[in-house]
Amino acid sequence: MLIPALDLINGQVVRLQQGDFNRQTTYSATPHECALAYEDEGAQYLHLVDLDGARGPNQRQLTVIRQIVQATSLPIQVGGGIRTAEDIEQLLELGVQRVVIGSVAVTQPQHVQQWLRTYGPNAIVVAIDGKLAADGTFRAATHGWHQTSSLTLNEVLDELLPAGLRHLLCTDIERDGMLTGPNLTLYQQLKQRYPTLKLQGSGGIASLADFTALRAIACDSVILGKALLNGKFTLKEALACWQNESSLV
Repeated sequence: MLIPALDLINGQVVRLQQGDFNRQTTYSATPHECALAYEDEGAQYLHLVDLDGARGPNQRQLTVIRQIVQATSLPIQVGGGIRTAEDIEQLLELGVQRVVIGSVAVTQPQHVQQWLRTYGPNAIVVAIDGKLAADGTFRAATHGWHQTSSLTLNEVLDELLPAGLRHLLCTDIERDGMLTGPNLTLYQQLKQRYPTLKLQGSGGIASLADFTALRAIACDSVILGKALLNGKFTLKEALACWQNESSLV
């Protein structure tokens, strides 16, 4: 599945390079307009990132998220600063289908284990963002990518899988917003080690050829952000390519 992404700051659609708020591009189309356009082009799901909420719990854009949920019939997953069970319940009550948990999955995995049991594995997406360390391991980043954990991606996943983790969103920070191509090696290793996980790849998608490569390693879904917003290709073109590759698998 291809999942268009909208990153939101102050009710506007933006993109950051490598998570850096000082390297921000703001787009003229409203979140409402973008969501409807993606739905018209054939999207089956939508990914929202509340970047204000990621910076502080009092800045969460619940009104904007509610408007998008009400404007479109698409199921929506939302991330950005989800820290408590109350945060999860607020979003689910708005009609959000899945809640994306980031830093807490690394820093307080016991909470995420409980949430998986309480809300069910289909309501929770664990998002592990990280970068390659000097020793060759993929290390998880937290707190808006400003800190790097001592834990590897595999260590985090091994702690959450027994609680029922099903959906993983994995972003290579060094490729996010850079249009340099996805980290195929990372995703291939993840699918081989954790075949039951539904993997959402994110970061670096730059061309239609990337979908062929991602399909070849059995990546389940792909998050699309900057490439769509910058017109590298349309969602219709991407979907046609993805579905064609799917028929060959």
